[in-house]
Amino acid sequence: MMHKVNTIDANSLSADWAEDAIRENSANHNHAAKDLRSITERDVLARLEGARTRKARIREDRITLAHGAGGKATHSLIEAMFLEGFRNPILEAMEDQAVLQVGDARLAFTTDSFVVSPLFFPGGNIGDLAVNGTVNDLAVGGARPLYLSAGFILEEGFPIGDLSRIVTSMKSAAQAVGIQIVTGDTKVVQKGKGDGCFINTSGIGVIDRPVNLSAASCRPGDAVIVSGPIGEHGITIMLARGELEIEADIGSDTAPLAALVERILDAAPQVRCMRDATRGGVATVLNEIAAASGVAIIVDESAVPIRQEVAGACELLGIDPLHVACEGRLVAIVGDESAQAALTAIRSGPYGDGASIIGRVKADPAGIVLLKTCFGGTRILDLLIGDPLPRIC
Repeated sequence: MMHKVNTIDANSLSADWAEDAIRENSANHNHAAKDLRSITERDVLARLEGARTRKARIREDRITLAHGAGGKATHSLIEAMFLEGFRNPILEAMEDQAVLQVGDARLAFTTDSFVVSPLFFPGGNIGDLAVNGTVNDLAVGGARPLYLSAGFILEEGFPIGDLSRIVTSMKSAAQAVGIQIVTGDTKVVQKGKGDGCFINTSGIGVIDRPVNLSAASCRPGDAVIVSGPIGEHGITIMLARGELEIEADIGSDTAPLAALVERILDAAPQVRCMRDATRGGVATVLNEIAAASGVAIIVDESAVPIRQEVAGACELLGIDPLHVACEGRLVAIVGDESAQAALTAIRSGPYGDGASIIGRVKADPAGIVLLKTCFGGTRILDLLIGDPLPRIC
């Protein structure tokens, strides 16, 4: 049997036939590759969306350190255990503070516990950390902090001198923002059953302004602002433990942000929400906001303020600085028209040096935070997994 062979008339070919064939093949290949990438991206985003909307559950049989790190395990524990157990409309807002209507007054109420190790570190100690942390949780909700409580769990044998230093620093931190510590509690556990000193602080403030700050109120086009260099507190604590042979001139960024928040609200009428970037860092805050508002957040890595010492320590430790805790930095989502005014206001006073617009809010992919890297690529910036920095606050 003879097979028919297709032949080509050489006279019918143009002089550039080879180049034309290469271009056609390249175009077909690029089109196919683009389709493949598109399918892959859609599949990945669909899987992520499914995972995010799935009802939270606790996979572990026992509590791990990761449950206190502020990342994925923390969110699962809160949503599956505490939100389910205590569910009510106020708690469901999942903000850093509860907003309460009492008569004609709008109050903000929050609580926080501190187990930082070591108790004393460059730039502060557990005492001023406890006061500043609670003040900041009130302030980022638009509240003017008024009163705090202080609960102490002390271990038998804890030095009275150390306790005196902690109390003195708490007094000074409270006076600095014009608040009072008006009630408290003390418990003592047997030696070996605690770790020196744990503190719980609760705070109450009043919302004088007609603002409704919420992680669920962000819109495409909004600007993402961070109030200063990130990651200093978490890295300070790691180095202060002396477990790593790394030396760096770094101190904790712990600071009260109430006055800074007032400057923002005075200057920018389009503030959507604010969060202080503590456990889990800036990345966790942005993921919470993206999920609550159903938007995408695109972060420009080159715009993120970070000190060289912090960046170097993070690189040696294999940690993303965006996952490292701050204790004196906030993230603000602001309407585009107010963004420059907000940035100027932050920079105009204490604790605002190095503030930067680090990204924008987009419509898609909803619920996802993307990082445009310094190398020109883009990657998903997810919640922290595990606990590389235990007990940093």
